[in-house]
Amino acid sequence: LQVGVQGVAIAERAWQQALAYAQERRQGRSAWTGENPAPIFDHPDIRRMLMLMKAKCEAGRGICLSTAVAADLARHSPKASARDAARSREEFLTPIAKAWCTDDGVEVASMALQIHGGMGFIEETGVAQYYRDARITPIYEGTNGIQAIDLVGRKLALDSGQAMQNLADAIRSCISGLTDSKDKRLDRIAARLEKGVDAVVDASHWLAERRGHPDALAGAVPYLTLCGDVGGGWMLAKGALADLEHIKASGDGGHYCHTTNAS
Repeated sequence: LQVGVQGVAIAERAWQQALAYAQERRQGRSAWTGENPAPIFDHPDIRRMLMLMKAKCEAGRGICLSTAVAADLARHSPKASARDAARSREEFLTPIAKAWCTDDGVEVASMALQIHGGMGFIEETGVAQYYRDARITPIYEGTNGIQAIDLVGRKLALDSGQAMQNLADAIRSCISGLTDSKDKRLDRIAARLEKGVDAVVDASHWLAERRGHPDALAGAVPYLTLCGDVGGGWMLAKGALADLEHIKASGDGGHYCHTTNAS
């Protein structure tokens, strides 16, 4: 879990520096204002990368925090049944937190290099160091391939698959909340998340049947990636629901601006 947090931390720092650089570096014409030269932040592909980087940082942070919460509940919940359920959740999420978040740390650091262009290879910018720092994290504390084999070979079988099923049920509960909100923006999130959790459940059943076979082990890394993608989507969906509740409570009718340095 600590290594997973390290992956998220490096990704967050790489995203912050890439955002700042994109606002300062001027090259080409703005796709929105026609300004020339404009900050490269005004190039749609740069914004696409920055938004993807931010989403991955927030999704990874949510996965790590959820794993940590499960670890705390496994130790301190007053009821034994709650402790057992939390322990299973913690054990199922831990390889995902470690592997998915460190793989994404590498990907986000790589996108930060891409946004910097050739300047990314100039040591004074520091951005190449983020990539080097991130690249070791999928290797140590159990390579991510080993983490995936642990997920498929041991964690998926916890309580006869109940840990995975409980997680799927929690995601479906979130989907119901998105649908009940009657907000069309959240309907789109709900539809995609539902397809994702269905894919996780189907893959889990297939892997459980093929447990120990070479084809199941060969699919371990893609399965962990799927669980991370869907779990991260769940974290972002929960954030969207919380955001909607905040908007309703503030009484601004949904007209709001999320302020960043880019504003």
